[in-house]
Amino acid sequence: MYLNSIKPANGAKKNKIRVGRGIGSGLGKTCGRGHKGQKSRAGGFHKIGFEGGQMPIQRRLPKRGFTALSQCKYPKIRLSDLNLIQETEINMSILKKNNIISIKDKRIKIYKSGNCERKITLNGITVSDGVKKAIEMIGGKVS
Repeated sequence: MYLNSIKPANGAKKNKIRVGRGIGSGLGKTCGRGHKGQKSRAGGFHKIGFEGGQMPIQRRLPKRGFTALSQCKYPKIRLSDLNLIQETEINMSILKKNNIISIKDKRIKIYKSGNCERKITLNGITVSDGVKKAIEMIGGKVS
């Protein structure tokens, strides 16, 4: 392949439509724009979504279903709530299985309220400094 042999694919380049060349061309007089109206006139186009002055659909529909990540408040769980779970290795799926948190929750944080009575291991869960110290004092692990 050489640079001088490169050409566009078949059908990629179309001939320019010549308008206003008489009635025999099929695009004479109104040049394919029809009669009257905003779109027939020079400079008669408008921004996307404009509906002729009617309230556009993006403003008519209710705005719902989005919260920015910076505003997300994720649930917080007490350290004493972990006593309700039988397993020693705790992660998000185990908390969901035991109905401690909602199925929809993606992140949680455990804070120190009450105390943990047994040795546990926390995986993939955010904890406060007090919780980390309390679990490590018992012999558990936070990872």
